[in-house]
Amino acid sequence: MKTLAELKAIREKMQSQVNLRAEDHNHIRVIVGMATCGIAAGARPVLNTLAQEIQSRGLTDKISVTQTGCIGLCQYEPIVEVLEPGKEKITYVKMNPEKALEVIERHLAGGHPVEKYTMGASGLK
Repeated sequence: MKTLAELKAIREKMQSQVNLRAEDHNHIRVIVGMATCGIAAGARPVLNTLAQEIQSRGLTDKISVTQTGCIGLCQYEPIVEVLEPGKEKITYVKMNPEKALEVIERHLAGGHPVEKYTMGASGLK
């Protein structure tokens, strides 16, 4: 059985990895669709990659990773939405951990969306 201190340490670690209730609207919000279809298509490794890489780069003060349920586009799962304050939402489709790393590098850290993975590039608007 874990002590209260151990449970608090686990809680703090997990909250820094995946900030499930980000209230700060100055943050970039990265939302991963985690409904049944998303999970079946591989959303969990994408979520884990995003959370771990953002934490390892020390970007948790600027970027929060959250999860949501159904986004409504099962055929395009795993879906990742990026919401930046004052900018239009970018929706990435058919994601995998390697694409997630590229999105972090080029979009979240570099400021340039990766157009080839977006919903617009796949023919949906």
